[in-house]
Amino acid sequence: MTQPRRAFIFDMDGTIVDNMAYHTRSWIEFFQRRGKAIDADEFFRTTAGRQGKEIIRSHFGAELQDDEVTVLNHEKEAVYRELYEPYRKTVAGFDELIALARQRDIALAVATAAPPANIDFTLDGLDLRRHFDAIVGAADVPRGKPNPDVFLKAAERVNTLPENCIVFEDAPLGVEAARRAGMRAVVLTTTLPAEAFADFDNVVKIVSDFSELRIDELFGGLN
Repeated sequence: MTQPRRAFIFDMDGTIVDNMAYHTRSWIEFFQRRGKAIDADEFFRTTAGRQGKEIIRSHFGAELQDDEVTVLNHEKEAVYRELYEPYRKTVAGFDELIALARQRDIALAVATAAPPANIDFTLDGLDLRRHFDAIVGAADVPRGKPNPDVFLKAAERVNTLPENCIVFEDAPLGVEAARRAGMRAVVLTTTLPAEAFADFDNVVKIVSDFSELRIDELFGGLN
């Protein structure tokens, strides 16, 4: 009997790259231009993994027209890319992990709340796109995390089942999205401490970077 193909599904921001501090800084600047002050820690806790359009509507009103939201979102993301570009790099151990996964025929996918321009900025800027079998972003699903849409779409595109997938995440909303998708998760503590994920029963490992992971251990609990 053929073994079902297994998959690694990676969140991008805060997981493949350690950039969430730059996203938060860009949101702070974006809101300051409009006379709004935000608490950085609370903002991250409640928004990481949500789509930009969802964040903007939650702060400026659900009645905003789509074209207004698009303009605002483009402005914020341009600030982020300007801030982060000099520091853009993968999290330690990432390149080695995906090379080993490729050798073992593990499907690789990205499932992110990022818009297309930011996906290009990260994956093409670091020459990573060639490694992935599927890339799913904000433009591909109607709802951001904690809804499971982006992870389920990624599993569909690599032609496997949720129970054969391991998600890599850095944010509680992302881990919750994986849980709702029926997927196990590995947490990277790039942006929050391990305690922030204590209540999730789908977390199989919590690490500071990818160098601490062993593929055989990750799949040890899967049928």
